[in-house]
Parts: sequence; C-alpha cells; structure tokens
Amino acid sequence: MMHTYSHNEPFLLENGGVISHLTIAYHTFGRLNADASNVVWVCHALTANSDVADWWPHTVEKDCFLDPDRWFVVCANIIGSNYGTTGPLSDNPATGKPYYADFPLVSIRDMARAHLLLANSLGIRRIHALVGGSVGGFQALEWIVAEPERFEKLVLIATDAKASPWTIAIDETQRMAIRADPTWGQNHPDAGREGMAVARAVSLLTYRGSNGYNRSQYDVTDALQQPGSYRACTYQRYQGEKLCKRFNAYSYMSILNSFDTHDIGRGRGGVSAVLAKIKADTIVVGISSDIIFTPREMRLLAERIPDAVYAEISSDFGHDGFLVEHADLNAILRPFI
Repeated sequence: MMHTYSHNEPFLLENGGVISHLTIAYHTFGRLNADASNVVWVCHALTANSDVADWWPHTVEKDCFLDPDRWFVVCANIIGSNYGTTGPLSDNPATGKPYYADFPLVSIRDMARAHLLLANSLGIRRIHALVGGSVGGFQALEWIVAEPERFEKLVLIATDAKASPWTIAIDETQRMAIRADPTWGQNHPDAGREGMAVARAVSLLTYRGSNGYNRSQYDVTDALQQPGSYRACTYQRYQGEKLCKRFNAYSYMSILNSFDTHDIGRGRGGVSAVLAKIKADTIVVGISSDIIFTPREMRLLAERIPDAVYAEISSDFGHDGFLVEHADLNAILRPFI
C-alpha cells in the first residue's frame, strides 16, 4: 500500500541547498509485529519506485526473501524521482511552479537521511535487515554508516561504496544524450524526452552486456533486413520509449547527478576506514556477468566489511541479473535474512 509522509521543516541538503517542504512516498507490505522486530527496509534502484512488488518480481511473495506473511517490508521513493517523492516536477514553494532545472543537487547521503526521517516518523527504531541493489545499495551503505546501531543485517547487491570513474562516465554519456535534445531545458514535463530515450538505450547496454543481448535478441530469419529493423534495434527503441512513458528527463538527470556523489568515505576518513566499522551481519551478492559493478569489485567490497559473506549469482543478464534471477536470489537471501 502506498503512503506519503510530509516533512514540514526545511530539509537541508549536503551541498548547502534546501528543500523547504519534503514529501516522501513509500510502500509497506505485511504487518509490523508486536515487538517491531520484523522490519525489512528495501532501498530501490535508479528509476524504480517504492512498490517493490512492481519492479522486483517474485520477491514480495510467500516463501520468498521479502515474504509479507513474515516481514514488514518498507520501501521509500528517493528524492528527485517522479513517483510521489519531491522531485524536479514538484512545485517549488518559492515560485508556485515546478522546479524543473532549479531542483537542487541531492546527494546519496541526503537520500539516506530522508529514509532516516521516514523511519523515525513511523516509530521504527530497529531494522532487522536493510536491503539495497545497485543505487539502492548506495543508499543502504550511507544509512548504515550514519546509524550503525539501527540495523541487524545488511544485504548489498551489485553495488559499491563509491561511484567509480567507469560508472560516472556511463552517467555522463547519458547526460550528454539528454543535453543534445533541443527541448532540454524547457520548462515542460516532456523536455528532453527524446534524449532520455537515447540515454536509456545506452544504459541498457551496460545493464545487460553482450551475453544478455546475444542470448535474447537474435533474429529468427537469415533474410536481408532493412537497417533498424533488427530485433536488437527495435528492442533499444522500445526500451527508450517505455521509460519515457513513466519517467521524465529532469528526474532522470537529477538521479544521475546524485549517483555521481556517492562516496561513503567523504569526510569520514576514506572508504576502507568506514567499511571496517560496519557492525551488521552482512552479505554481498555479485552477478557473474555484471560489467558495472564487477564480481572482482563486489568481492573487494565484502572483504572490507568485517565478517561479510560473499555470494555470486551466475547469470547472462549482467547487472540486471539481480532483477531477473529471482530464484537464485531467493535461495541466497531467504536463509540469510
């Protein structure tokens, strides 16, 4: 069920900006037990929403690792998104009109602080397990570093403790595509729409990698085809159009910018020093074919967290493997949680 929380005090951002009125959209699944010991908090990825059952198939189901009959599952939409939480298309109280390009820079640390506010408003003082995949893992790490005593278990999937030059380059390539759209910068919800479609198509190449495409996008005919008619071509266009139907370029750009700010060691003595202080029982899950957060990087992340366990899913679907290989993910995470 979707809910909203309104924070009626100014929300100060890490870079000095401010959101004068912050609204947070969130979903809950299941029921909180008598001693409030069954909370599992999920942090979502880039363009997902707070409805975990919508974007993470076969996880919020009976006998799965987010079983709502057992756990009280909470997920909050991140700042900057367009699924109910304050973002670029929200009205700026100073003008009475949408922020658009005036929406301030939000860091991953700011997103984690918003989760903290929501948890406190819900009376949740202790969280059994904090789960984050991809950008969700960024948020999870920031939150657990800020409040190490709140969490018993930590689940990190296909993520890292700091945005790497490789991942920032991927983001910048997408921003270049959006900025190349002549409509970008206009005060209109559809501004930059075609550029965002290209950005999405670019990102999918990194999400899936060659194995995923070569497995799923072969043409069934050996006849000579017209340029652009190949299955891989139509798939790219379809995915770009699909995102444009549910997202906007201002929110997309905002979250890409937030992604690049990720560094849990900033102002805290460095990544290694911070990871060494994590007290929660931790599991790190890598994807064998992930070219964004590679297995080597995931193993290193696990090695830096005291007593963390590393598990790896064998998949041809790259980074998206954590969304596709739900049977393997449930087999790993259900007993851990």
